Formats: sequence, structure tokens, C-alpha cells
Amino acid sequence: MRAAHRSYDPTYFPLLSAIEDRHFWFRARNRVIATLVGQITSGLEIGYQVLEVGCGTGNVLRVLEQICPHGTVIGMDLFAEGLAYARQRTTCSLVQGDMHATPFGTQFDLIGLFDVLEHLPDDVWVLRDLCGMLTSGGVLLLTVPAHPSLWSYFDEASHHCRRYELAELESKLICTGYRIEYMTQYMASILPLVWTGRRLASLMDRRPADDAGRIDDLGRHELRVMPVLNGLLNLLLAQEVRVISQRRQLPIGTSLLVLARKDTVS
Repeated sequence: MRAAHRSYDPTYFPLLSAIEDRHFWFRARNRVIATLVGQITSGLEIGYQVLEVGCGTGNVLRVLEQICPHGTVIGMDLFAEGLAYARQRTTCSLVQGDMHATPFGTQFDLIGLFDVLEHLPDDVWVLRDLCGMLTSGGVLLLTVPAHPSLWSYFDEASHHCRRYELAELESKLICTGYRIEYMTQYMASILPLVWTGRRLASLMDRRPADDAGRIDDLGRHELRVMPVLNGLLNLLLAQEVRVISQRRQLPIGTSLLVLARKDTVS
């Protein structure tokens, strides 16, 4: 693994904060997260504890606050730049810190890790540490990008270490102390568009493939909100919520969604 890997570029936070509320991808992710979090917390006693690790600008954290009125929600991120935006969106406690040296003296009933794991070189270490932060039978809800075959300039601009296959992620979760309760691909509707669009964009930009400016420009270009296309993709992806709410599996997708429970047997 790359010892000096930079997990994220904080200069992206202003751009994300400006587009997340409108961009189809972030809206679709928030819908599926809200659906599963509502199911997970519906049977918990009042006062349950929820932590989002890598909360960034607070786009998902705000949803967690809305869905968890009877619990305590905390957001944690390594970057103060992201937490400054999160403070504008949420009223919950925010902590700047590293998940490997957390300041918490309590365990959590639910931990959210949304498109964070792929940024971190030692994902097994991360999963093991998070398992230790969960209560007995507590839940880890996570999302990650799917399929190494989809690797592109966007992954490099985002400082990803990897994209995941279902079997790989399942194996890593089981070996670090989890029992898989639900796992699926999602963002199925946009798979052909993502595959085609990223390859065309890469071919049309004639700068060298390893040019840092080229990679950054292409990555930022993909985060634009194009009204008509954005609206259409938002409608298409909204249909996936019903499938996910029933814990059924989608056969394709650009991302993976996993609900894993701390295994109290092992």
C-alpha cells in the first residue's frame, strides 16, 4: 500500500457543499441511506448512539439528524475544512479526529461510513477498529464505489485506493468481525452512462494520462449539475429505493451498499 497516500483533497469541500443538495448522485445516496437508517433505528431504545465517520460537509449527517430524532448523532472527520461546512448544515456534535484514535468513551449502535473506506490504504484495519466501536449487535452501514473495471480519472482525482467487488468486501467484513445482513449493488441506472462518459472524457482530453491538472479538471467537471440530465437521472435512481427498502439485491450498479452487524458469536 502507498504509505504516503493522501486520503482526500480538502479543496473539494466548497464545490461539494455547493452542489450536493441538487446533484442526482448525492440525492440518490441520501435516499437509500435514509431508508435503511429508518429501518435500523425503528427498533432501538430512545437515546441510541449514531456516529458518521468521514462526515465531510454534513450532507449525509443532516439526513441522519432528521431520521434519528430519538437518538444522539455525532459527526467525525479528519478535516476541519469539511466540518466548517457541516456546522452550517447540522446542530449535532462534530469532532475532528482520526478513527484509529477516537476520543469517544462510549460505543455506538450505528456507525455510518459513506464513500470513505475506498480512500484509506488499510481498509481491514479501519473495519476492525470500527467493529470495536460498535455495541454488541451494533450496525455498520457503508457505501463504497463498485468494480475495479470502472477505475478512471475520477477515482484518481478523489484519491481512491480501490474500487470493490461484492465478494472482496464481504470477505473483509466477515474477517473483521461482522455478519452481513444486507448487501447490494446500487446506482444501477447510471452504470452505462458512467462507463461510457468517463472513457469518452478521457479520450477527448489530449493531455498525458498522468497529468495532475488533467485528472483534477476531469474530476471537477463530473461534479457539474446539468439541469435536464440531472433531473432525469434523479428520477431513474429514485426507483431503486423501493427495491432497497425490501432488502432485495440489484444486479448491477456503480456502488455497493452494505448493512453489517457486529458478530456477537465470534
